[in-house]
Amino acid sequence: MPELPDFSAVIFDLDGLVLDTESTYFSAWQQASGLMGHDCSEAFCRSLSGLQFTDIEQRLLAAFGNQFNLQVFRTLSTQAWRELVAQQGIAVKPGFRQLLAALKKLRLPFALATNSPQVNALECLTLAGLENTFANLIARDHVRAGKPEPDIYLQAAQQLQTPIRHCLVLEDSYNGVLSAHRAGASVIYVPSGLPSAEAGLLSTRSVENLNQVAQLIEYKFS
Repeated sequence: MPELPDFSAVIFDLDGLVLDTESTYFSAWQQASGLMGHDCSEAFCRSLSGLQFTDIEQRLLAAFGNQFNLQVFRTLSTQAWRELVAQQGIAVKPGFRQLLAALKKLRLPFALATNSPQVNALECLTLAGLENTFANLIARDHVRAGKPEPDIYLQAAQQLQTPIRHCLVLEDSYNGVLSAHRAGASVIYVPSGLPSAEAGLLSTRSVENLNQVAQLIEYKFS
């Protein structure tokens, strides 16, 4: 098995990587846009993966026109999302718990770096039963610019007291991979949907799931 580059800390993305939140977001966006008379396709939703919400809103305006009411969309999509997660909760992605156990066994520090605001990230973690998992959490409201800019990952490395070049980032979207690449970190790409060739080119490795990430890390330190 090919070895990973040297690293001494791990940084997780949240949406689509640790939690299967993206399917709930997509469903809420589609429901809200449908009520507003617009078709928000699955492909369009996936193109928004990894973006901060201000960028998502700009994409919505570009797709549906400047008359598209963002405030109404926010209200409707939030209501749809809360109804959905109240019914089904939020699933943890396969392999996360195995990977977390491996990191703790190896005493590797880790952090969560997300484009979501802190309050949203904490709510999603609680709904998934992971509320006490991340002692180090860097959210969109902690930095000047969100992904795909490098700020979130640079802040995460600083909080971990580890140079970013010694951090291994785990990402599921092109925008997240680009953010980590710009920061100077090594990246494992774990696509949550159809793989992006561009993300694969910027990544150190591409794998199918977090179980494979755990195996790579355990092999690295064996």
